[in-house]
Amino acid sequence: MNLLEQQAANRRRTRLVIFLFISLLVAVGAGLDIGVLGGGAGYFPVATTAALFIGSGSAWLTYLHGDKAILASSHAVPLDDALAEAAEGERMQYQQLRNVVEEISIAAGIPVPAIYIIVDDDPNAFATGRSPERASIAVTQGLLRRMNREELQGVVAHELGHIRNLDIRLLMIVSALVGAVVLLAAWSRNSMRFGSRRSGRNGAAAMLVLLAIWIVAAILAPIAARLMAMAVSRQREYLADATSAELTRNPLALASALKKIEDDVAPTESIQQGAAALCIADPTGAEVNDREGKWADLWATHPPMQKRIAALDAMAYQGKGAA
Repeated sequence: MNLLEQQAANRRRTRLVIFLFISLLVAVGAGLDIGVLGGGAGYFPVATTAALFIGSGSAWLTYLHGDKAILASSHAVPLDDALAEAAEGERMQYQQLRNVVEEISIAAGIPVPAIYIIVDDDPNAFATGRSPERASIAVTQGLLRRMNREELQGVVAHELGHIRNLDIRLLMIVSALVGAVVLLAAWSRNSMRFGSRRSGRNGAAAMLVLLAIWIVAAILAPIAARLMAMAVSRQREYLADATSAELTRNPLALASALKKIEDDVAPTESIQQGAAALCIADPTGAEVNDREGKWADLWATHPPMQKRIAALDAMAYQGKGAA
């Protein structure tokens, strides 16, 4: 799959995710209108309108400001601020990072993203934002300490690949909708208290409808949204690795970097679970990422590191054979 095909696929997935999300809001709101509020002829769909307004508003705000929230939760510091307080050795690392991000951005044909430093000794990195023009890349101090320049190029190219391929926009939208679904679940759960106080012959039927809605919104919907986010993440990692090889012309550099990241078993404590799908490696170190099969494909945020490394090694071998 080339760049244009990947971007088109991400746009299709984005439209599908938004359509499913709106359908869920309408279904939950209509269920409340019919089963709890007693909607009939001439009745205005209060719950449906409220569900659409609350859910869409929450998702839109998260989409606009979610990247800043992710950076803040990771205690990420703008590169210029980090440079102002850095020791001499760190200043050299930070300046090298700036140079690498700028040169890879030129190779990728995208604007230079905002650069952040995360004060954490575990090697990791992620990109976030809603478009290439409003993107950010964050790397840990541990990554800068462990990587040579070629390996750093491979990691940065991987993250800029996510930006160029519009993966960050898709994941930002998915994250926004997941948050809205969680809010909707809490709203429907609180509505059960209202339903429990209803009396009359329609009370039992209303509670059954409300209970069914709560099961969908509070249990199935968040799980389905989480699985969707994980599946999107796992598939896109392979393409970002291939993009890194394309931009650097050196697949072994990223393979070497991934080996170092894999050998460091400590979790990236500064990066929260909610941002795990954005990272080059799972910050929690979950064992499910090392497994294969349908179950792992559903629950893992990243493909097995050894498979990624093997694919990069194969790219280098094919390059030598063509030469």
